[in-house]
Amino acid sequence: MYIPTKRIPSETQPWLKSGMPQVSLDAAGLVALADLVTTAYRTALTGTSALLDAFVLCPGLHRQQTAPQLNGGEYPAVAAMTSGYVFRVENPATVVYLQKVGLTGQLTTLSVTNIKYKHQRWARVLSMLYSFENSTAISSMAYIGAVFATFIVLTLMILSEDWWGVFVILLLVFARLCNTLVIRQRNQLGWQGASEPGKNGDLLILLSQDRWIRMRGAIDDLKAVTSGQWLRDKTFFENSISAFATLLVYLDAALASNISQLGKVLLLVLLATSAGLLAIANAGTEALQMHGNIIKIHGPRRKYKRRLELAEQLIKETGRDDWAARLGMVVPKADDTMKLKHEGAVTM
Repeated sequence: MYIPTKRIPSETQPWLKSGMPQVSLDAAGLVALADLVTTAYRTALTGTSALLDAFVLCPGLHRQQTAPQLNGGEYPAVAAMTSGYVFRVENPATVVYLQKVGLTGQLTTLSVTNIKYKHQRWARVLSMLYSFENSTAISSMAYIGAVFATFIVLTLMILSEDWWGVFVILLLVFARLCNTLVIRQRNQLGWQGASEPGKNGDLLILLSQDRWIRMRGAIDDLKAVTSGQWLRDKTFFENSISAFATLLVYLDAALASNISQLGKVLLLVLLATSAGLLAIANAGTEALQMHGNIIKIHGPRRKYKRRLELAEQLIKETGRDDWAARLGMVVPKADDTMKLKHEGAVTM
């Protein structure tokens, strides 16, 4: 028997007319508020913020000023094997890089070299636009791809006459530019200790999780990347600009609901693509740029079964063991115990 069924009017089910369900993307702008540290991590690896960073829009862009906190509060002990002095790495960006390259149970040797392009004007201008000194082919392509993604999405929104979308993108660019300028102002070479020109240094750094780093280079260059303050404290004006930029990002998330459906999809694609490309650029960055110096891996890593083996080998190379005793890597000799206590040595 045929039983007639009640037909549902198409007006009550809009998806029947389009053939696909309609998804609401009114909260697409909230993706920009995702708590990602990709932007801040990029700042730590480059030691500053380039002007092209303003066009790299990815979630968490408002957290760029938190870059000095990425080291997790770790300030590892370090010994100058040429002089025996023991201190700590006070530069959080350098610690972030050491955490990136260090491997448990292995000694990683790093070299520190000064960037010299004082008479190359084009190099100075290029370094303002893009931190090319520590980039690789992979990191450069990924970074430039993130910049072009912003221009492509912005162009598509202009062609579709989605002016709310254009305004939202430009607002994110402006907020990013504010943070970029503040970072560049804070990145000033300050106190680095007394200058010792013409002398070379050899440092052993004991990182957490038994990651051992050996850093070699000119003493002045070593001081520039390990001591002093990386980003100076923000002034009231700079703090106000950063706060204003953060408010702009939250306002941008609210205004994104006015964008067309196509514009919302483009915004989501832009944020996701930029985050992925910037993460690839960070992973492909093999060196650290810091205060006009480049830190990079020099030579193969060496594995050790015991930390004592590492200490004994370095003692043999350097011809002295006072630094190892101060780090607690070896037991000090009986006649050196009183001397260490008198000098107020810190053992780890």
